[in-house]
Amino acid sequence: MLRMTQNDGELDSLVRKRIRALRVAQGWSLEELASRARLSQSTLSRIENGQRRLALDSLVTLARALDTTLDQLVETASDDVVVSPMIDAAHGLMRWPVKGDPGMSVVRQRMTEPPPDNPARMRAHPGREWLVVLSGTAILMLGHRRFRVETNQAAEFPTMLPHAIGAEGGPCEILGIFDRDARRGHQRPEAGADADAGAGDSGGDGPRA
Repeated sequence: MLRMTQNDGELDSLVRKRIRALRVAQGWSLEELASRARLSQSTLSRIENGQRRLALDSLVTLARALDTTLDQLVETASDDVVVSPMIDAAHGLMRWPVKGDPGMSVVRQRMTEPPPDNPARMRAHPGREWLVVLSGTAILMLGHRRFRVETNQAAEFPTMLPHAIGAEGGPCEILGIFDRDARRGHQRPEAGADADAGAGDSGGDGPRA
């Protein structure tokens, strides 16, 4: 939804600066962006310099040419820029929602146990996960394969493959990003899940809603 009004001088200035910054970041001249947006070079120059009204049709065209969306082009910073995590001390979890994508969560967890030996304890569910090891060494079980993920290394995988993660040689901390489907998969309780916490999937029992 377009939240911008022509009377909002501060946002007007922000959008103009953003258009120029995105153009410069792409390494494009005024002429190149004007050509991509099918605007005249003089029109684009006046838009960037505040000498021409910001018309909705021009903004839509420029957003497309800059490979962004209209909402992102006119987005303003909200008051809740800094967000504190939701803490699940029982499972060593910290979780942050991603405001720009409500279906996504960022989870930090400290693990002390190795991954389960029993394949029956490996989970499979729709979605995709990305994780980075902040400290220590993690073992990722993915299907019939075993991956060693060391500090500052990352792993990304579809969660339809049976998977589990644990520590190797001492505690490790991971930071994981779960899409909507993966987060839902982790929220489903399983028999014996509390007893297995920390030894199974990334996030142990997974992030709580």
